[in-house]
Amino acid sequence: MHISIALLLELGLILAALGLLGTLARRMTLSPIPLYLLAGLVLGERGMLPAPAASEFVQAAASIGIVLLLLALGLEFSIAEFSTSMRHHLPSAGVDLVANAVPGALAGWMLGLDGVGMLALAGATYSSSSGIIARLLGDLRRLGNRETPSVLAVLVLEDFAMAAYLPVLAVLASGGAWWQAALGALVAVGAVMCAFAASSRWGHHIGRLVAHPDNEQLMLRMLGLTMVVAALAEFVHASAAVGAFLVGLTLTGQTAERARAVIMPLRDLFAAMFFVAIGLSVAPADLLPVLPPALALAMVTGLTKVLTGGYAAARDGVGRRGRRRAGAALIARGEFSIVIVGLAGPQLPTLAPLVAAYVLVLAIAGPLITRFVGAPPAAGSSTSRAGPRPPG
Repeated sequence: MHISIALLLELGLILAALGLLGTLARRMTLSPIPLYLLAGLVLGERGMLPAPAASEFVQAAASIGIVLLLLALGLEFSIAEFSTSMRHHLPSAGVDLVANAVPGALAGWMLGLDGVGMLALAGATYSSSSGIIARLLGDLRRLGNRETPSVLAVLVLEDFAMAAYLPVLAVLASGGAWWQAALGALVAVGAVMCAFAASSRWGHHIGRLVAHPDNEQLMLRMLGLTMVVAALAEFVHASAAVGAFLVGLTLTGQTAERARAVIMPLRDLFAAMFFVAIGLSVAPADLLPVLPPALALAMVTGLTKVLTGGYAAARDGVGRRGRRRAGAALIARGEFSIVIVGLAGPQLPTLAPLVAAYVLVLAIAGPLITRFVGAPPAAGSSTSRAGPRPPG
């Protein structure tokens, strides 16, 4: 077996650098996410310190990272309580769609994009980053906060909306007919709804299938099942993140507690690769010309996300500080916006750098704003399912 010296060296240096950046972020009581994103920007193909041998591994690891982030997040909740929360937050999803997609569509019209370009930019401004927000809530010890179920309900409903949106965009961007786009959307949404219903009805069987007294067996079974479900979700143009989240929701009790313990080191490793990969996807030289419109769009849609999160948290009776925390948590954009660029970017060369700059601004600013908005959680708050939620 051939071992690539360049791969090992570059990967080792990347991990060591991330370790130092993480230590620096902790000392500053910040999430390391913005620093990891900037590291990816430096390491990109046209960055200051390109790492060509490791970039392919980082991109592959990023896909695993988003899956593990959402699996770990699903392990914090039960499917019964989350199903109730999602039904309760359907009005929040409507507010989210109007408040955040419309500014993107209007910006596309002002920039002279065609209908597909306006649709693509609307999707990029609408969807928050589940991966960044999942890690951020854990970093800031806010998984037990009262506003967190509101945030998660909005995120999952966004992912459901993306299941319908992405097939439509893919067909229209490639010049397909409207009926093909509609058919793809129906298949994707139907598959997601069936998966959610099956998880709710037969989830306890999955828990028995995964459970094992040996930690190694528990980890292998859980990861194997999660990757298969995530792959099936992607196959029907839904989100792999939704599939992983559903698997996490089905595991309860002692199995969920042990699963969290065995998955966390892997989650942290691959999540770091996920954040670096977002930075890698951006060419620094392409950012400057589109930075003014990207900043303007980021300011507008950052504010609309704050309003969206505040509305969702208010529906759950959360206090003023909690509503501000919920809104700030939703600011970050990420993985879906990058996917949208991949679908529509080849046909719209002006769209890719604009969305890349927009994502980078909010992926960095979002965690920083979230860190300083609202009071920190109560000293005794717990991140477990049964843990008490601090007021407000």
